[in-house]
Amino acid sequence: MSRMRKLVVAGALALGLASPGFAAEAPKPPSQSWGFEGLFGTYDRAALQRGYQVYKEVCASCHSLGQIRYRDLGVAPGGIGLGYSEDEVKAIAAEFKVMDGPNDNGEMFERTARPADRLHSPFANEKAARSANNGAYPPDLSLIVEARKNGADYLYALLTGYKDPPAGVTINEGMYYNAWFPGFQIAMGSPLSDDRVTYGDGTKATVSQMARDVTVFLAWASEPNLEQRKAMGLKVILFLIILSGILYAAKRKIWSDVH
Repeated sequence: MSRMRKLVVAGALALGLASPGFAAEAPKPPSQSWGFEGLFGTYDRAALQRGYQVYKEVCASCHSLGQIRYRDLGVAPGGIGLGYSEDEVKAIAAEFKVMDGPNDNGEMFERTARPADRLHSPFANEKAARSANNGAYPPDLSLIVEARKNGADYLYALLTGYKDPPAGVTINEGMYYNAWFPGFQIAMGSPLSDDRVTYGDGTKATVSQMARDVTVFLAWASEPNLEQRKAMGLKVILFLIILSGILYAAKRKIWSDVH
């Protein structure tokens, strides 16, 4: 490694801004039990809707979810999204405005969002996002669970991993200590606190509960077709088992007279 590259890496580590490839690697997060894992795993619809509420009320002020459309929150063809009815999806979309156009005069215009629109982005572009966050760019969360090592376990650990730094550890100005973030310094302050949201189903909104719910929601956002994929896989396995039985029976019948 050249001397200049070493200086760049050292500077990035000192600021806590290096990518996971440069920053000190955080410990492997504790394994959690997720209902969507395993061969027969499915998404918990109640958890998904609570997770969407956490995203909407807490995360959406900084992070976009650009690969998801409002209609995905409802009952999707071939499976269920978050389970909201068509009217509920329309009402959710109608809370936001989107830019559209150009119109007949060649001008862009603002209109109420529709189910076919992508979820509202908090910033018009990356530069606006960085300007509002002291130069840091809040990543889009559409694929965050798939994109991070240890996926859901990492995200849950990150959201619950804010604490005071250990003795002797100095945190740079504007940074926060997180036990599970690579480099242990993160520009995002703890987004969750007890009772930050009020769940409509009466679930107690503790930090751990909100972190779990929003993690389930973002796991769904990363792979909304998980249940359909597993269902298809089970059908294929069943078909192959039956086919194997038929072929074995046919083989025994054909070769039964051969001694």
